Amino acid sequence: MKTELSTRLGVEHAIFGFTPFPAVAAAITRAGGFGVLGAVRYAAGEDLARDLDWMQEHTDGKPYGLDVVMPAKKVEGVSEADIEAMIPQEHRAFVAETLAKHGVPELAEGEASGWRITGWLEQVARSQLDVAFDYPVKLLANALGSPPADVVARAHDRGILVAALAGSARHALHHKNAGLDVVVAQGYEAGGHTGEIASMVLTPEVVEAVDPLPVLAAGGIGSGEQIAAGLALGAQGVWLGSIWLTTEEAELHSAALTAKLLAAGSGDTVRSRALTGKPARQLRTAWTDAWDDPQGPGPLPMPLQGLLVAEAVSRIQKYEVEPLLGTPVGQIVGRMTSTRSVRAVFDDLTRGFERAIDRVNRIAGRD
Repeated sequence: MKTELSTRLGVEHAIFGFTPFPAVAAAITRAGGFGVLGAVRYAAGEDLARDLDWMQEHTDGKPYGLDVVMPAKKVEGVSEADIEAMIPQEHRAFVAETLAKHGVPELAEGEASGWRITGWLEQVARSQLDVAFDYPVKLLANALGSPPADVVARAHDRGILVAALAGSARHALHHKNAGLDVVVAQGYEAGGHTGEIASMVLTPEVVEAVDPLPVLAAGGIGSGEQIAAGLALGAQGVWLGSIWLTTEEAELHSAALTAKLLAAGSGDTVRSRALTGKPARQLRTAWTDAWDDPQGPGPLPMPLQGLLVAEAVSRIQKYEVEPLLGTPVGQIVGRMTSTRSVRAVFDDLTRGFERAIDRVNRIAGRD
């Protein structure tokens, strides 16, 4: 499953696996794909350095990448405290009422929130890059569009390819004009932040718009047959995220959440602004229903919403409050019916790809 892009990066299979878990990213790379570690959950540079050190020791010298979340425009002089002060009291009261309604316990005195989206803040993302650029990262991806021009230049100076996610051909063309090297065409079906165009429509539109830049197909892909479809549409690889959440190496630390994912069907997700302030596909829960209810105050824009709900999400996760418990995940969740190793998932993907190619060859009379 080699393409021009995978060959350029030195990987056997053009499967790019995004994950917040170092063990998953390393396992994807060892299996012959390209593991991409999500950096958004790292508030401290030393924590990221620790996990990148671990990645170095567990990737057998094979390549991997990093995914950050930062706006294209540089903003100076705005602290986390400044942003916190913008959150209306009405929204804080709504969070408290929702948690009380479901009997969510408080965190212990002095216990810090374990879930914090400070990584959405530009200064935090820049500090992550200061750490990451000391490691042999081969690809830097940004989930919020084209990174600032100085970040692209720093990456290129180190021989690092730069990618960004796009939900439309217009967004993809902006990435090309910004000097990026790879575009990830992320369809409506994907987990996390998505646009409104389905992958089957979006992928060929983006391929045509940014030619000759390589495109990765993303959204609704969880089988080898779907990988073959993405490549047939012109992509030079696929970008998979949700499928790794129920692997043995994933660090969800919640049996209840894993059970919800394994039981969910493809219709059990919703695009909601409840988590970050931007539309993001996630499991539908009482939490998303509360924020999407027109009788409520409605979500705040990014990054206010993420800071507002950070402690609440930590409490929900710690105490595994089932009605509220959720996570970003795509519609492919319907295929995630058992817990398997990354290697087993990867082998299934490659076998499915081979079946699809054999089927097409038979149809085309090439047996």
